[in-house]
Amino acid sequence: MSSNSSGSGFTRRGFLSLAGGVAASAVLVACSADGGSGGGSGGGGGNTLKFWNMPWGGTEFNPLDKQITEAWKPSSGSFKATYQEIQWANFTQTFSSAVASNTGPAVSSGGGTQAFLFESQGKIAYADDLFESWKSNGLYDDFLPGLIDAMKVEKGYAAIPYNLDMRVMWMNKTLLEKAGADVPTDWDSYMAAAEKLKSIGVYAFGVGAGAGSFTGSHILTSFMINNGGGLFNADQQPDAVTDRNIEAMEYVLEMVSKGYVDPGTVSYTSDNVQTQWRERLFGMGWDGAGLAANVAGDVAAELEVVSPLAGPHGDKGALYFPNSIMMYTNTPDQKMSEDFLTYYYQNMAPLWKEHTGIGLPPLKSIAETPEFQEDANAVKIINEWQPIASTWGAPGSSSLFLGVTKVDGTPAMDAFTQSIYSGQAKAKDALETLQKALEATA
Repeated sequence: MSSNSSGSGFTRRGFLSLAGGVAASAVLVACSADGGSGGGSGGGGGNTLKFWNMPWGGTEFNPLDKQITEAWKPSSGSFKATYQEIQWANFTQTFSSAVASNTGPAVSSGGGTQAFLFESQGKIAYADDLFESWKSNGLYDDFLPGLIDAMKVEKGYAAIPYNLDMRVMWMNKTLLEKAGADVPTDWDSYMAAAEKLKSIGVYAFGVGAGAGSFTGSHILTSFMINNGGGLFNADQQPDAVTDRNIEAMEYVLEMVSKGYVDPGTVSYTSDNVQTQWRERLFGMGWDGAGLAANVAGDVAAELEVVSPLAGPHGDKGALYFPNSIMMYTNTPDQKMSEDFLTYYYQNMAPLWKEHTGIGLPPLKSIAETPEFQEDANAVKIINEWQPIASTWGAPGSSSLFLGVTKVDGTPAMDAFTQSIYSGQAKAKDALETLQKALEATA
């Protein structure tokens, strides 16, 4: 099964953090001037509903997605759907200007925090009524655990879960066998396996923390979550300097000091990481669901997903990114937006069954299809990792919210990540520096 989920991280999650001053300001200014929903040609106008989607997979994804979209027949009326593929390059500006001018879509996917930006500006149509209607047709109960809750904000559900970008542990089983290492089950056995891999010249903490690769910061956060910690408290405020977080970062720093982490990690891109796996220099590491497909070649068959590790206090957890589809207030007809999405979710299974590379599905019924079950690693991720995974909001919140954009690909998080993987800071000092930077972020 093909997946791009270990590719360029920003495309699947961050919106505000990468929009920066220019795009975010454009939205803020326009939202105060356009007077809200309606008007213009936004959402399609007339009897046309505009659906914008991103290139989530390979070359087969968007043509099939367009075919599914345009086959929609509304339950009443004469509406039709049009389809537009939005490229990741400059997507923040594309959405910001379109929403500001009321020329945007009625429904779209986009960056993983995009719905929460536009929700904060009154541009999102909440999905509460849609979810309520899905309780009678089985769709509501078809979602994997926790996904719908991750979309909840104070005023309602800001979006609908669409595809999942997971962060999981991988191993090269052949290299572990060569080193005489057992498959780790907890932090202690992970350290023991790392020592044995080092004896054959192989690294055990394969990640990238260079330009454009956010896996390194994701995995540091995953270790905090794996230890019952995380970056936000129950009030959705940054709370980085905790005993559990310090303990987790001390563990990673021990990995660094013992030579289990590749010194090149601080500058590695996703391509560099895949090269290290391909050349069998990484025996264990952390990545998205698509690692084996991206590494390809003979090595791909040697790569397996490891079951979630137990932390020193028995906790299990990891970071994940539930990408979403959102509805906008500027639509030709809100009921038709909901009608379209009901149809779309009932008919989108071919995007996974035909292995278009969209990532992991949000629905149990898709994960149970014979076509999806062909990929043992993907099945293991759905069965074992998704149920224990948390969003950036952990440990205080199971949902996403506007504040998480402070840590998703931001300079503050990058600086913290570099300080850990370079071994240049103590755990508490690094977390205190991060906390101050997050508190200073508007």
